[in-house]
Amino acid sequence: MHILALSGSLRKASLNTQLLQVAKEVAPKGMTVHLYQSLGALPLFNPDLEDREPAQVLDFQKQLASSDAVLIASPEYAHGVTGVMKNALDWVVGSSEFSGKPVGVLNAAERAYHAWNALQETITTMDANLIPSACLIISLTGNTLTLEEMKQEPRITSPLNEAMEALGHAIKVTAS
Repeated sequence: MHILALSGSLRKASLNTQLLQVAKEVAPKGMTVHLYQSLGALPLFNPDLEDREPAQVLDFQKQLASSDAVLIASPEYAHGVTGVMKNALDWVVGSSEFSGKPVGVLNAAERAYHAWNALQETITTMDANLIPSACLIISLTGNTLTLEEMKQEPRITSPLNEAMEALGHAIKVTAS
């Protein structure tokens, strides 16, 4: 099982990216999580370029298509999904990479519910299979733990492991 992880933050010390890195560590045996590093390299979405997408977009589409599921963690800016995340999703809204694919959504801040809801609405509109038990909020606001400490913290690892198990179950159901 191959999970493509997308962080909606380009920030080096992003809590959302760290949440995805912890998810990678607690993923069940037989599941690999690949953190996509190039969302910021995607050009701005332009519908005039559909059917002749730039190389960065083709690579993103290829990685999505080859994944069994997608795991997204994104912060909220001005009550919305980050520009980099929305841009990435816009590039694939008209293609089939998300169609029927199991998707989990993580949130590192309780107060980021506007983006949380908007992101789930967008994913559902894209005909993805949003897995409720793989969608969770683990509030890291004010977090002082290092990434290594987060990987050992049960209040973080336990719910993440359960979400990854749910994603794995959804992959098996989708494949059958």
